[in-house]
Amino acid sequence: MGLITWAIPLVMKFQLFTDGGSRGNPGDSAYAYIVLDQDGEEVASGSNYLGVMTNNEAEYHGLLAGLKELLKRGAAEVDVYMDSELVIKQLKGQYRVKAANLLPLYREAVGILTDMKAKVHHVPRENDMIGKADALVNWTLDQHRLARQLRR
Repeated sequence: MGLITWAIPLVMKFQLFTDGGSRGNPGDSAYAYIVLDQDGEEVASGSNYLGVMTNNEAEYHGLLAGLKELLKRGAAEVDVYMDSELVIKQLKGQYRVKAANLLPLYREAVGILTDMKAKVHHVPRENDMIGKADALVNWTLDQHRLARQLRR
């Protein structure tokens, strides 16, 4: 008699914390994201300078960058945490997306989120991981400003 083996699928569940910010609105903008695995260990983070855009655009870019990182990691489930009430309420369908500059970003985010088992959560700015992402946004903006000063 043969041996029966069962393949138990490994569920790749993550937590994603994202933030975006601009100095001025619109103004110099950046985003950051932090990815935690199901054990709460940080497995990825990133930030990027975006140029001049609004704070809400920067928030969406942070979300998209984090989601794309999760796609690379084969994420099946994700809990997304952001301090942007606007973005979270738009993603939950509680607010319409009225701004033309946000609509393509919203659509891209929803497209990715619907391919995963995803939950989105609004958390206060005082959340430790959001604070860490915010610090990374500000570090990125400071580095860009410093680089611009050095080029002069």
